[in-house]
Amino acid sequence: MPITSCIPLKGRLLLLLLWPVALFSQSFREDSVFIAANYQKMEYMIPMRDGVRLFTSVYTPKDTRERYPFLMERTPYSCFPYGAAKMRFEGLGPNRWLMREKYIFVYQDVRGRYKSEGDFEEMTPAREEDRSTKQTDESSDTFDTIEWLLKNIGNNNGRVGLYGISYPGFYATASLPHAHPAIRAVSPQAPVTDEFIGDDANHNGAFFLMDNFDFTNYFQGTRIDSGTNYREIFNAVFPDAYSFYKKMEPLGNTNGSAYFNHKSKIWDEYLSHDTYDEYWKQRNIRTHLKNIRPAVLVVGGWFDAEDMFGSLHTYQAIDKQSPGTDNRLVMGPWTHGAWSEGDWDHFGPYHFGQNLNTYFQQEMETNFFNFHLKDKGRFDAAKATVFETGTNQWKQYATWPPSQASPRLFYLGENGTLSTENRGHSGSYDEYVSDPANPVPYTSRVMAGRNNEYLVEDQRFAAQRQDVLSFRTDTLTSDLLVTGPLKAEIFLSTTGTDADLVIKVIDVLPENTPGPQMGGYERMVRAEVFRCRFRDSFEKPTALRPGEITRISFDLNDIAHTFLKGHRIMVQVQSSWFPLVDLNPQTFVDIPTCRPEDFKKATICIYHDGSHPSSISLPVIQ
Repeated sequence: MPITSCIPLKGRLLLLLLWPVALFSQSFREDSVFIAANYQKMEYMIPMRDGVRLFTSVYTPKDTRERYPFLMERTPYSCFPYGAAKMRFEGLGPNRWLMREKYIFVYQDVRGRYKSEGDFEEMTPAREEDRSTKQTDESSDTFDTIEWLLKNIGNNNGRVGLYGISYPGFYATASLPHAHPAIRAVSPQAPVTDEFIGDDANHNGAFFLMDNFDFTNYFQGTRIDSGTNYREIFNAVFPDAYSFYKKMEPLGNTNGSAYFNHKSKIWDEYLSHDTYDEYWKQRNIRTHLKNIRPAVLVVGGWFDAEDMFGSLHTYQAIDKQSPGTDNRLVMGPWTHGAWSEGDWDHFGPYHFGQNLNTYFQQEMETNFFNFHLKDKGRFDAAKATVFETGTNQWKQYATWPPSQASPRLFYLGENGTLSTENRGHSGSYDEYVSDPANPVPYTSRVMAGRNNEYLVEDQRFAAQRQDVLSFRTDTLTSDLLVTGPLKAEIFLSTTGTDADLVIKVIDVLPENTPGPQMGGYERMVRAEVFRCRFRDSFEKPTALRPGEITRISFDLNDIAHTFLKGHRIMVQVQSSWFPLVDLNPQTFVDIPTCRPEDFKKATICIYHDGSHPSSISLPVIQ
């Protein structure tokens, strides 16, 4: 029977998403009027195969002269506002054009969240066993929901589309294995995909401290107000994240009486599983993306600090394991979920010269769902549609990564040089002292929350430190187009038994660049961290041997960027990125349970000679 309604909150780190002022502009007021005039809302508790009921809100067009497809988002972020008489105020569906196209819009609180029954599981593992049983996963919950909707909601045309950003993006992806036959189109957007290798929780085994500390405090709080809200586990107010987290280290102190105090199941799981064990492997949805039938549109952002990895690798997993699937990729210069906003014509130091969201929402997202769910219009986008920063243009490619890109090695060298020739003499290296008591900050700004612009921030603040090495090319004499995945291969030694390695790829602007402080701006293009104990295996970490030269090789997320004539390419190397990433004690100990005395200074040498040619590989298109 009907009960209430839902508005999904988009994006996984809710405290970091800033809704645009335009939310309350004339266009949104017009949307509210349109919704009230054209849709009616009903809410239901839909039973799953094991008897658990999931809270679901359904908006149906008042015009019953035609049949409509379903467009659904499943979310752990609340069906708000609750109450049958309370309508959404920010529009229905992923964009306002689809709202006006008229669909049956469905929102659902996933199992164990807000007003849905059952127990919540972090990234519920997918099942491959006999699916006729009452065992459940997110695919089966989606399947059972669709079965109920098809039978109980009138005027439907028998077709279903799903979408979602971040955690809801994971639920969209999770609908694909063993998909209900009615599902025709799915758009996972910034989907959480593999939380140990590259998404929210860890990158290459290095724990992303500040994001997860803030998020889990809210997300795992106590359900209150009859399930319509959550109370945080603890209250932590501070003006300077760097100082706050520094005082709180070691990592185990996060479970002290002032903080989580073992009241968060997810936080305990994160700290208990500090290798790529079965906990993480079971939650890697990529291994299940085989024999996918629905059409897929994967969406991601080049400046997405949460789930850029998820977008790129969800697309790649489907492409490799399900080659017959109609699978497309869109990557733009967006932060986490920014493509859902009304306007996006600049970000940080970038000015794009156009509103990129109008193009994406109308030409890509709306056409994708209209074509597959309504047989309306055409959707003939290229396999990969990506925005190229530097030149500010959309590019279309028949494959991703582009087949025309070839790797070009740029070697780190003496005197801070970066060159396509390995010029180092025997034994050539640079060194720095990495001190856990004085870690390299990830941003120059003093702030409580994460600086959402850190991925494009000027890195001159870091270059001035003694524990950061910088390597630069000569001034480029022609444009250099770099499109695809990057790989770092670094030869290092340390006086410790563990180390983190942070690699940044930077576009250095000319000194005569106009604009306040833009001359010589060191604009970060891509960066990644690698915890060196995992150099041979993410499952079985091993200590570094003090003084022994060791090869560390790892991938950085893809880019599509032109380094313009007159610019220079820079690579920075460092061993902390705080408090974005937790502190590595630089001794081979269990980090979640280590003690203050385990943290040691270490002298780290980065080698660049003929036998140890530290380099970064850039995919160059001629």
